[in-house]
Amino acid sequence: MGHSFIASVERFDCNMGWHFVSVPIEISEPLKVFADRGLIAVTAMVGSSSWPTSLLPMGDGTHFIALAAKIRKQEDIKLGDVVEMSFELRER
Repeated sequence: MGHSFIASVERFDCNMGWHFVSVPIEISEPLKVFADRGLIAVTAMVGSSSWPTSLLPMGDGTHFIALAAKIRKQEDIKLGDVVEMSFELRER
């Protein structure tokens, strides 16, 4: 079963911080039963790119998907852009 959402691209406030999108809690909360040490294994998709990754815990009960530089370059994604993300659960 796939999940999709629209989110703004953010960056952690530290030197060379990761770019990421926050996963809406109404999507991530029911998936916590699949978590292993807080990580939920998924295949993420944005534009024509897909990659194996995880929903990563934010520390406040929510999750995020990191957007690697390679993906941002392929899809011409910049900080503050609004993107349509989707993902499917995958086995570890």
